[in-house]
Amino acid sequence: MQVLIVEDEVSLAESLKQIMTEQKYNVDVVHDGADGLDYAMSGMYDVIILDVMLPKMDGFEVVRALRGGKVATPVLLLTAREGVSDKVTGLDCGADDYMTKPFDTVELLARVRALSRRQGDVILEELTFSDLTLNLSTHALSRSGKSVHLGHKEYQVLRLLMSNPKQVVPKDDIISKVWGSDSEAEDNNVEVYISFLRKKIAFLGSCVNIGTVRKVGYHLQTDEM
Repeated sequence: MQVLIVEDEVSLAESLKQIMTEQKYNVDVVHDGADGLDYAMSGMYDVIILDVMLPKMDGFEVVRALRGGKVATPVLLLTAREGVSDKVTGLDCGADDYMTKPFDTVELLARVRALSRRQGDVILEELTFSDLTLNLSTHALSRSGKSVHLGHKEYQVLRLLMSNPKQVVPKDDIISKVWGSDSEAEDNNVEVYISFLRKKIAFLGSCVNIGTVRKVGYHLQTDEM
């Protein structure tokens, strides 16, 4: 499962990340509402854990923008405020659940699991593009019964591309979402993993290839395009 945590209390964000990572979830963390919205709009997450009181954009604004952008990823709001009116506001904005700080981690994990099942009442297990299928649990990329295992960053890069199949994904977005916004990774890091992916896709004999838009980024396309 891919989880996005948007929380400006750094220590709490890191604690949540550790809890989720121990559950074998893939976790991204950002610390303000604007970055949270940018990450969440990619559509690559199964659940978003979103604080209400955030710099730049509060949690209510982020949820409204997501739902206005037709992103249906389940959102769990976190807040230190216990007022019923805040809960009503959050749910009316389009959030799916609401927890008040401090919270029990066992309950939090249970709610995250429940939210992940709300997407059509099934947990999303794979992504497809043309003749390629990416298994989100095993990180296996397959075509016609033949498969290869993707390394962690290979998987994250390809998942981002497959989650945005009709868009060019900028290199800067790949770096921030795969390596992290504070990373020192550069364009050549992305190019290396794109090269790895191209070789594995070619090994599978797929008609899919990763197109390059010079000085911008990458997108998926097929040989027929």
